[in-house]
Amino acid sequence: MSRTQQACRRADRGATARIEALDVLRGVALLGILVMNVQAFAMPQAAYLNPTAWGRLEGIDLAVWLTGHVLADQKMMALFAMLFGAGIVLSAERTEAAGKRAWPLHSRRHVWLMLFGIAHAYLLWYGDILFTFAVCALALFPLRHLAPSRQLALGVLLVAVTSLLFLAFDATVPAWSEEDRQTFMAEWQPSAAQLASEVERYRSGWWQQLPQRAEMAFEMQTFTLLIWGLWRSAGLMLIGMALFRWGILTGQASRRTYLSLLAVALLLGVPMILYGVHWNFANDWGPRSMFVGTQFNYWGSVLVAFGWVSVVMLLLRANVMGRLRLRLAAVGRTALSQYILQSVICSLIFYGHGLGMFGHIERSGQMLVVLGIWLLQLWLAPLWLRHFRYGPLEWLWRSLTRGQRQPWRP
Repeated sequence: MSRTQQACRRADRGATARIEALDVLRGVALLGILVMNVQAFAMPQAAYLNPTAWGRLEGIDLAVWLTGHVLADQKMMALFAMLFGAGIVLSAERTEAAGKRAWPLHSRRHVWLMLFGIAHAYLLWYGDILFTFAVCALALFPLRHLAPSRQLALGVLLVAVTSLLFLAFDATVPAWSEEDRQTFMAEWQPSAAQLASEVERYRSGWWQQLPQRAEMAFEMQTFTLLIWGLWRSAGLMLIGMALFRWGILTGQASRRTYLSLLAVALLLGVPMILYGVHWNFANDWGPRSMFVGTQFNYWGSVLVAFGWVSVVMLLLRANVMGRLRLRLAAVGRTALSQYILQSVICSLIFYGHGLGMFGHIERSGQMLVVLGIWLLQLWLAPLWLRHFRYGPLEWLWRSLTRGQRQPWRP
């Protein structure tokens, strides 16, 4: 057995063995989410939701955007959220099996994660998801014992809240004043002057970026949380709890189940998303694309996330992933550290306190950055676990949660 295999297979001493399928899925989600996050680092904020706001959208750049939109946009966040929900159940069960109360440890764990998220958002990147996940985890803890069918049903209802809110917003569009319309368009389709100002800001030093990053981070952790992040993330976490207890996230479901979920992703999810792309272009990516046009991907992404689960589980069963499986599992085991590492690297590439490439690299070029970071993380994660028990931030998080320094070495 190679040193990489030994590192990735080594179980935590004194702890329950990890479930490899969850780690592999988490590794896939962590790498996949960079496909979308890199756009937020590399281009003005409006381009993330409205691809016509910045950059070329033809040829290979259009193909890159479309592929990312269909396969990654909100799908990896959905997969992450479902795995987070599974983690809530698994962690509580292990704590209670050890004869301890789960809530004190759970609450400390996620209050610290919330603080990590705040630091990440204000110091590195406004698009942080840790804060949102921590808030949802604290709220959902009492629901971990619900029957899986009820968790699934309640999860779908929570996800639907954001759709209802967005459709309600759309109904008000005809009544908007000209001032309201201009205010909205300033964010949805910024003027050349606004875009130039944002580019200049992010090509400047860290301190000059801080006001805009802080404004965006505050909006993400307040307004965006209340109309989008809270409902979608909480709903998907509940769905993840159900899928975990049914054995779908751990590879214990039947092959027929995975093939059925994959069929749903391919025959319903992907066509729904592609129709949404057609709808948005047919409507010139106007204001209604924000409220109506996003709904096709909003729901299609959940179905495609099920497809990602199925593909990974079927590949694991077929035992065809070789060492890649072990490397993905290592990335999944160190997901918090790897997530922050992605932000550090991207900020140093695109922002002014680094190489200052913000606004210089088109979508096709951004994928080369993504590939480079993927290769680094797939190499680094097993190398780290060869020598240490946890990722560096996982070790810090665990030590803070438990109130004492945790051992470094395996």
